[in-house]
Amino acid sequence: MHFKLIIVLVSDAKTDDIMDAARDAGATGATVLNQVRGEGMTATKTFLGLNLESQRDMLMFLVEEHLCRDILESIEKIGEFDKNPGSGIAFQIDVEDAVGVSRQVNKLSAIVEDKL
Repeated sequence: MHFKLIIVLVSDAKTDDIMDAARDAGATGATVLNQVRGEGMTATKTFLGLNLESQRDMLMFLVEEHLCRDILESIEKIGEFDKNPGSGIAFQIDVEDAVGVSRQVNKLSAIVEDKL
């Protein structure tokens, strides 16, 4: 079984909705890092040296490669990344190897066989 890592950067207000959408699309869990910071094409606004941007979270999903595209599309739909510039981004990275995922492999085996 091959895995991909989906990384999502989104405002903390949408974290729970994205987690639910990813799980509904086949993700078996996630790691969330709170209070990450990023900057897009334009510099962020400040007021007296204080940052005015909302808090962001980074969500990381280790998913089976055949489920990855469906999960990404679900995340984009809920996050509305293409509709609202600056609302977030999601991308995937190939994972060469992973350990500690035997429970996920057992659960996903039947699901992936149906997709093939």
